[in-house]
Amino acid sequence: MLSTRKLKRQVVALSPRVLFSLLSDSGHETTRVSRCQMLVSWSSRPVNEFLESSLTSLNGPTVVVGIQGGFNHQSYSFSTLAGTILVQARDPAKLCMEIENAIDEHRFNDAWKLFEQHLHMDGFPRKSIVNKLLASYSASLGVPWLEKAYGLVEQAIEESKENLLEKEPLIYLSFVLAKCGLPVPASTVLRKLIQMEQYPPVTAWSAILAHMSLTAPGAYLAAELILEIGYLFQDGRVDPRKKINAPLIAMKPNTIAMNIALTGCLLFGTTRKAEQLLDMMPRIGIRADTNLLIIMAHIYERNGRREELRKLQRHIDESQSLTDTQFRQFYNCLLTCHLKFGDLDAASNMVLIMLRKAREARNSFATAALLFPIDKKSSPGPVSQESLSHKESGGLGNNRSNKDLRISYEEFYRDRNFLKLETEAKEVLSTLLVELQMQVELITTERGILQPTEKIYVKLVKAFLESGKTKELAAFLIKAEKEDSPASNDDSALVHVINSCISLGWLDQAHDLLDEMRLAGIRTSSSVYASLLKAYCKANRTGEVTALLRDALRAGIQLDSSSYNALIEFRVIQKDTKEALHIFKEMKEAKIPRTGHQEFEMLVKGCAEGGEAGLMAKLLREIKEEQAADSGVHDWNNVIHFFCKKRLMQDAEKALKKMRSLGHAPNAQTFHSMVTGYAAIGGKYIEVTELWGEMKSIASATSMKFDQELLDSVLYTFVRGGFFSRANEVVDMMEKGKMFIDKYKYRTLYLKYHKTLYKGKTPKIQTESQVKKREAALTLKKWLGLN
Repeated sequence: MLSTRKLKRQVVALSPRVLFSLLSDSGHETTRVSRCQMLVSWSSRPVNEFLESSLTSLNGPTVVVGIQGGFNHQSYSFSTLAGTILVQARDPAKLCMEIENAIDEHRFNDAWKLFEQHLHMDGFPRKSIVNKLLASYSASLGVPWLEKAYGLVEQAIEESKENLLEKEPLIYLSFVLAKCGLPVPASTVLRKLIQMEQYPPVTAWSAILAHMSLTAPGAYLAAELILEIGYLFQDGRVDPRKKINAPLIAMKPNTIAMNIALTGCLLFGTTRKAEQLLDMMPRIGIRADTNLLIIMAHIYERNGRREELRKLQRHIDESQSLTDTQFRQFYNCLLTCHLKFGDLDAASNMVLIMLRKAREARNSFATAALLFPIDKKSSPGPVSQESLSHKESGGLGNNRSNKDLRISYEEFYRDRNFLKLETEAKEVLSTLLVELQMQVELITTERGILQPTEKIYVKLVKAFLESGKTKELAAFLIKAEKEDSPASNDDSALVHVINSCISLGWLDQAHDLLDEMRLAGIRTSSSVYASLLKAYCKANRTGEVTALLRDALRAGIQLDSSSYNALIEFRVIQKDTKEALHIFKEMKEAKIPRTGHQEFEMLVKGCAEGGEAGLMAKLLREIKEEQAADSGVHDWNNVIHFFCKKRLMQDAEKALKKMRSLGHAPNAQTFHSMVTGYAAIGGKYIEVTELWGEMKSIASATSMKFDQELLDSVLYTFVRGGFFSRANEVVDMMEKGKMFIDKYKYRTLYLKYHKTLYKGKTPKIQTESQVKKREAALTLKKWLGLN
């Protein structure tokens, strides 16, 4: 008992860490007791009594060495009904060796348990062990191990142990996270690297960006990362002549990274974010290649920037390195933009020019074939969408599994210039570009010559009919048929359009088109007249029936038996038996057979049953499904966007007021321009709040929906300005719409501008508005994970 009391005094006199090392060196088996264990199990007993009972109850030369604090209450101690059993402590150096052996033998579970023991006993192990653990877990490509590796990085940064983390394992972890479909943690690791000033080269992070851009949240984060990284280089902020800036310069975004981010934005519909990237390009000195020119065309088309497209056309026409596929994409964008603005003259002229050039090329090819016979097997045919997916980089079908794309950490580490990652980034970019090409619908190519598809005819016809330009439509279709003669007049686009109008009940438009055909000297079959005649009879339009019969007689058209039957039935319903008998007698004298033409009925039945998608079927579907677009909105959006970009917000407000007075309803793009314009000036939070109120009223009264880009810009403004209740409203709307929110960005923004807000005790005296504001701020902090 005396020796035990003497030992107790020694334990109390020495610090736990010093005593632990002394006892370990002398060969004693030692045990640590955490402070939380002592407080939970022995809080009712004095410390001396606890030590004495612990010492005497253990057999052999085992000694308790003191109290270890600072652990999580979820410590890995074993407990029984009698009390806490003390866990034997181990030599940290020996534990590090065991961790390393477990990693080498791929015993990841054992390695993690040993790592946790070291963490509880002596904190983080040495730097080499931490990075080896990160690298091995990353190389496993297993999501549970990737999550543990990511958690390890977060814990190290929270405990200010960044010096334990090396750049290469972190880049590798971020790359593997992105490849395994985890873009949020991948982007977070990348951001932490930049925050720690361990700048990853663009050849490395462009591959991370590429895999992130294969998902919608990842594509949005990729654009955010480019904006954040590009901001560091705007307007020559970094002097490239200084050697100290070399690692930072190596991180500067290049054309490949920009192409990846922009293509991801296009594929997932965040085109206004893409336009922000385009605006940043000249400020950081990125030059456009041919791919970037075409991507720019897609962005301008989606955002309705027709003037920008026209400026770009000069560069496209002068370029010598563009492929047929790229030409096709650009002119598809230009044609689509003409339709958006309701410029039917420009759109129809483009189609006619394409048809004329295609006819001239066919004639030239035919002449050349006569002079120099060509092997048909080797002659190229029209480019199909399926063939595109195999031509450029193998297409989407060449996506390989994670195992096929695995790059071991050793291989990764030896590639000091990250050339393999750069190659992989280019491969993923090619896949994204092929997917973008597949969205081209209005134009195809045959032997390098642009040709319009049926889809453009459908869209043009719909636009002409909706605007009431029947005469112009007929003139366009007649000219188109002269350039591209159909096999027969009955199979011409004009006849299909007339049949579609009859099917939709647009009988006047059908009659007008038929008149234009007759005046142009184009003869058509009796089936068209018969279809229109039956429709007039069904609608009980006597005057139009008489006029149509007169037109058919002038054109020398002989009606079929079904038309005569419809006329007889029509006259009987009108109780005009005399005229009905006269028609019957006329049919008998003409010796018209009973089996009349049934083309129209067959066409309508085929469209209804979803048969072959011909021109008529596509036109009917387009007219029934697609809503008429207000082309004036695009004009006013461009005006407002121009003023907002120049920070002339008073002019933008006047333009918005004028837009409403003319009956054009503002859309998400309109509000986005206004919000970003106010944000660029700074301090215009009241104006954004008023816009938000208007947006909410529009959303509740109409079916209009606000997209992720608009709500994200509103949320950014409210968090920046400290309008927390409004920010919570936006968050609720985004979460209800299942929209992705970049919490890391808003967490950083909050800490930058409101770090010390509401940190102290709640004041005893507060007004009701102060209480609400405090509650809103605390709600937002909780959502951001800052509690």
